[in-house]
Amino acid sequence: MTMRAWIVDRPGPVEGNPLKPVELPMPQPAPDEVLIKVLACGVCRTDLHVTEGDLPVHRPQVVPGHEIVGEVVATGPAVADWSEGARVGVAWLRRTCGRCRYCLADRENLCPQSEYTGWDADGGYAEYVCAPADYCYELPRTDPEAVAPLLCAGIIGYRALRRAEVPEGGALGLYGFGGSAHLCAQVAIAEGARVHVLTRGAAAQQLALKLGAASAGDAYAAPPEPLDGAIIFAPVGDLVPVALQALDRGGTCAVAGIHLTDIPPLVYQNELFYEKQLRSVTANTRADGRDFLAAAAEHQIQATTHEYAFDEALTALRDLKAGRFDGAAVLRIGG
Repeated sequence: MTMRAWIVDRPGPVEGNPLKPVELPMPQPAPDEVLIKVLACGVCRTDLHVTEGDLPVHRPQVVPGHEIVGEVVATGPAVADWSEGARVGVAWLRRTCGRCRYCLADRENLCPQSEYTGWDADGGYAEYVCAPADYCYELPRTDPEAVAPLLCAGIIGYRALRRAEVPEGGALGLYGFGGSAHLCAQVAIAEGARVHVLTRGAAAQQLALKLGAASAGDAYAAPPEPLDGAIIFAPVGDLVPVALQALDRGGTCAVAGIHLTDIPPLVYQNELFYEKQLRSVTANTRADGRDFLAAAAEHQIQATTHEYAFDEALTALRDLKAGRFDGAAVLRIGG
């Protein structure tokens, strides 16, 4: 049997044709894996980085996609916790070694042997995908297109929020307001933060205000108050000194993306003094995923989605790069 899938044929700008539709053999689960029929897959900016070659090739002609909602159709012989028909989610973190000092200290996101869905192994731009059972998430039987962005955009935004260490009732600045930021903002607001969104595009600014942001303005403008924390979602290194200057004394800036253009030189006295902190965010742990999905259910977090047919995957990536939609894009795949 075969299935339809998209592969990164030759990494390059999405204005060309780096993504190619193909027929592939049906994948077979390893002993510790489940075979999943894909219902929907979110279109993440990391997929864009994989497709365009911003991230080095780990698996030639990989199937991208790591915000996967699907149903289990088969299990490997070592799998005991999942049964056929279960609704599951597959996220960016695919596998870790479980033995290194990071894994043993509940910091598996830093595992040197970590593997990632849609980069090290084929992902969700396909009708079927295999995933390690221990790295799948149990999901409710709700609209798969609405849930898909939670599985990376939501989880990474949640980890970035924790890394930004915003105090209770504090001010948070979000630089860029796409799939991840618009979910992070909802959690932060539900937890009592005053959220200031700094981003290009009138549609994104309007969405931010609709979701309850205290203000929305241009990414390079000063927020209306000093920030206790900031998160940079846009992959633009030029925003780092801007965000650091906007921080109050003792504030923390977290960079949420896996890829960032070069950061310009920092002026210590203006941008780092007074015990300001600059932090990166590296993937996530499974605990992050479970905690975020619980918070999303508790606070009724809603993704703003724009649906694309399976054969429109390249169009979705082009629209993401060009900023043609607010919120998140999702591929409809299975029925």
